[in-house]
Amino acid sequence: MSADDSRPLRLTRRQVLEGGAALAVLGYVQPGFAAEAAPAAPPVLPSDPGVSTLSVRMTINGVGRSLALDTRTTLLDTLREHLGFTGTKKGCDHGQCGACTVLVNGRRINACLTLAVLHEGDAVTTIEGLAHGDQLHPLQSAFVHHDGFQCGYCTPGQICSAVGMLGEHQAGMPSLVTEDLESRPELTDTEIRERMSGNICRCSAYPNIVAAIKDAAGEPL
Repeated sequence: MSADDSRPLRLTRRQVLEGGAALAVLGYVQPGFAAEAAPAAPPVLPSDPGVSTLSVRMTINGVGRSLALDTRTTLLDTLREHLGFTGTKKGCDHGQCGACTVLVNGRRINACLTLAVLHEGDAVTTIEGLAHGDQLHPLQSAFVHHDGFQCGYCTPGQICSAVGMLGEHQAGMPSLVTEDLESRPELTDTEIRERMSGNICRCSAYPNIVAAIKDAAGEPL
């Protein structure tokens, strides 16, 4: 072993930079430092043999619509991506937060949990369909008056759910906390909270939401 061999390896800053540039040009990636980018999946086209499309006709906010959709398309994606009704929000995509609540034939549902092709002939109402021109729906006005929102992301679903909930209450439908099943329950705070429990507000504006619903329903605050 010569005297030079016993010296520790010394590299200048220039040598390190030159070596790194050479490795980058050659496409070499040292394991553990960076992952190779996965190739992008090819786009799914309606003409692809694995895609099945069906025609579906629905009435959206009072206007008839006819669409040819991939049978796997949810009602939520149909409203947002195909029709531009972006007031209906995509939250958890698992039916747990209620941000995508819309009304179908007057009943509230989670649009992320149902396929659009299942709603042939149905009437769908989104938050955009509640107002009449410049005149807000009473629940929309009440939410504004009582500051029933903070960030506002869950608000369209909250309002649509409240419209459906008040309809259910008017029809005499009981909830889990209703004690007297023989008569229409009073619209107490407990009833409202239970009936609206499928709609989550991450800002915790619940007291104002309850006040807005009671006000719109004509209940004493």
